[in-house]
Amino acid sequence: MARIRVLVVDDHRIFAESLAAALAAEPDVDVSAAGSGPAALRALERAAAEGRGYDVLLVDAELGILTAGGAHTVPGPGPGPEGTGVVDGISLVAGVSSGRPAVRSVVLAEKDDPRTAARALQAGASGWVAKDCSLQRLLAVIRGVLRDETHLPPALLTGVLRELTAARKHRTESERLVESLTPREREVLRCMVAGLGRKAVAERLFLSPHTVRTHMQNVLGKLGVHSTLAAVALARRAGVGPAEQALGDVVERGGQLAQ
Repeated sequence: MARIRVLVVDDHRIFAESLAAALAAEPDVDVSAAGSGPAALRALERAAAEGRGYDVLLVDAELGILTAGGAHTVPGPGPGPEGTGVVDGISLVAGVSSGRPAVRSVVLAEKDDPRTAARALQAGASGWVAKDCSLQRLLAVIRGVLRDETHLPPALLTGVLRELTAARKHRTESERLVESLTPREREVLRCMVAGLGRKAVAERLFLSPHTVRTHMQNVLGKLGVHSTLAAVALARRAGVGPAEQALGDVVERGGQLAQ
């Protein structure tokens, strides 16, 4: 009998352990639980190294590790240096979808939220299930996503389609604005997406800091935004990726420069 390997990722310990125990009673399911994003990533890496990767990830929609500063963090790729990439349940789904496409992700939610469900699908999730659904329903979704099916509660479908349509419209508009930039301005924008400070951009593009400042102002003007953060958000909607960082790049975080 082919066994399905499932990893439950939820920082509510009692729920995670209870769900794992219920799934483990099924003859064709092997299940483990992780109580955080970092624990989930370690479990995925360990399983892959042992040649027994997981098939399905069940992720809490509100997963996160609350630090003293109030940010949700997880080790690995993401904004900032190693260990400070921002993550939540949807971000974890996106990372797994990108790095381990063979793993199917299903989001577990306490309440139906069309906007979050749409974000989950855009991140690569194959399903959205209420936490209080029956075990039979959850098992049907798990087996369904392994057949490349997408599972959403019928009551969510209209709202999710509306959100996806709106996101597509915003993306199209964002792409049009980015296309209005000159090649040099697009290079500057990619550096902004990477979080590089003005000094690093100037050194990378062999420009003076004054010229870089002018380019940045032009980028903001053409994109119709008033801050670097807004420009970066718009760029990401348009699919603009970050410029690759080199050793010694000056990265801008929270309005301050860090080396």
